[in-house]
Amino acid sequence: MRYNFQEAVKIKDKIRKSVLKKLKLQKEATRYKKSLAIKRKLLSLKEFKIAKKILLYAGKPYEVDTSLIIKEALKKRKRVFLPVTDTKRKRILISEISDLEKDTCLGCFGICEPKAALKPKAAPEKLDLVVMPGVAFDRNNNRIGHGAGYYDRFLKCIPYKIPKLSLAFDFQVLDEDFPTLSHDIPVTRIITN
Repeated sequence: MRYNFQEAVKIKDKIRKSVLKKLKLQKEATRYKKSLAIKRKLLSLKEFKIAKKILLYAGKPYEVDTSLIIKEALKKRKRVFLPVTDTKRKRILISEISDLEKDTCLGCFGICEPKAALKPKAAPEKLDLVVMPGVAFDRNNNRIGHGAGYYDRFLKCIPYKIPKLSLAFDFQVLDEDFPTLSHDIPVTRIITN
């Protein structure tokens, strides 16, 4: 079905609000248990095993808990990069960390980001794997983020061959397809509990 721009935005906003409500209502113990299942699946993937340079993210309190994934990747001697939000230019930059607690602080939107001293930026096209958040997904791996378009703009810099994975709880993946816009870039795969 074809939608005009305003209709598509309206539908996506409605889906975003509905799924965000479910995310925020999920019990902490359930979120943690599901996050562990997602971590196990991600770490078992070939894409993760062979990747040397990985972009991960420190999520919001209601999203998949990525702290254990980040720590495990560092333990496996992988180079871990986290997003740095450039709100002036509405873009994501990436910076390498070597310790989650020591190298990050609370940044934009209440998300942990690399500290200012660590902010020499890395080239996104040199990554081996991109792991990113999302609010909702459809069966065609299309994603709805928080609505600011930071990851959509960032993904344009990532070569097609680099796997782009998203982590999500099972209820974030919808049975119905939702409208996409010209700037929307689907992910390669969604990892759920």
